[in-house]
Amino acid sequence: MNLIWFILIGLAAGWIAGQLVKGSSFGLLGDIIVGVIGAVLGGFLFSALGLSSSGGLFGSLVVATVGAVVLLFGLRLIKSA
Repeated sequence: MNLIWFILIGLAAGWIAGQLVKGSSFGLLGDIIVGVIGAVLGGFLFSALGLSSSGGLFGSLVVATVGAVVLLFGLRLIKSA
């Protein structure tokens, strides 16, 4: 059941990040992948900065979205170089 929540949060975070960054969409599967990788990246960034995401589902969504936005900016920098 946790895997399903992880995928759903990843999907939502990938979609939100795509809307915030305003780029070409990666599609449903791409948004899930960006969101899941973003969740891992966001968790790493938040822990490296000493921040906590103890907000439950909403906190997880925020962390995953921040990570996905950072990931999309990084991908865009690599693509434009």
